[in-house]
Amino acid sequence: MPDGFINILKPPGLTSHDVVVYVRRLLGLKRVGHSGTLDPLASGVLVVAVGRATRLIRYLRNDKVYRAEITFGRSTTTMDAAGRVVRDVPRPVGRQELENTLASFCGCISQIPPMVSAVHHQGKRLYELAREGLEVERKPRWVEVKRLDLLGFQGDNHYPKALIEVECSAGTYVRVLADDIGTELGCGAYLSFLLRTASGPFRVEASITLEELAAAVQDENWAWLISPQKALEQLPIIRLEPLAAKQFSNGQAVSLSDVEGQHLVPGSLCIVEEHQGVFLGVARCVERKYSVRLAQPEVVFN
Repeated sequence: MPDGFINILKPPGLTSHDVVVYVRRLLGLKRVGHSGTLDPLASGVLVVAVGRATRLIRYLRNDKVYRAEITFGRSTTTMDAAGRVVRDVPRPVGRQELENTLASFCGCISQIPPMVSAVHHQGKRLYELAREGLEVERKPRWVEVKRLDLLGFQGDNHYPKALIEVECSAGTYVRVLADDIGTELGCGAYLSFLLRTASGPFRVEASITLEELAAAVQDENWAWLISPQKALEQLPIIRLEPLAAKQFSNGQAVSLSDVEGQHLVPGSLCIVEEHQGVFLGVARCVERKYSVRLAQPEVVFN
């Protein structure tokens, strides 16, 4: 089968690794990976790469969009609905008070990864240590919250709920965001629902369920497979004539003087195709002496 990406609608209850294992068995492939972990209780877009496309994961756009429900008045050990309640401070929250607090979390903010995350610590993932009842010191990380919109709010009870939309950089923990917002309001909060609606160019409206994927594979219908060119749509494309395409496929840098790509600046990335549009790989523009610019292969599909 061709190499490419699958926009999977992950159901709640499965880990991201569970989905990868399922796809491996379904397609009979070993080379399957995903572009960003989605918590077991969360659902939504999980981008899965198959075949040689696993080598392209690092080039995908990494911005994310989430729709999240935050419940105020309680804090839990895991910062979501799966955890044990460790703080109970029921009180109403005013809409303006909440909007002002949300605004303060936009921009570059610092987060401490939760113990239930997949971050490594001395050879183990944090969630593995958490299962052993351990808690270790974690270093804060900077993330960017580009947008934080209040879509719905029920604030007239002791445990108010807010539906928010978050556009953020990769590595942002929405459960930590919910917990920090609750701390700022003085009543605590936890993440009671999470749906990833977008990951880079992949949208939840165009995602496919595991059941739909299984049926399509059985019918040998590959329409769900997303090409590298479409997945990496943020990168410009250069096309090579047969001789240059052969050189590139052999790992050699090719001159940009004879192709549409002279506008590329040194250090920038581009998609490389042969003249009929077949994907060859990803290259970086480099400049040699006498201002000669070359497409230096970074990933090559032979």
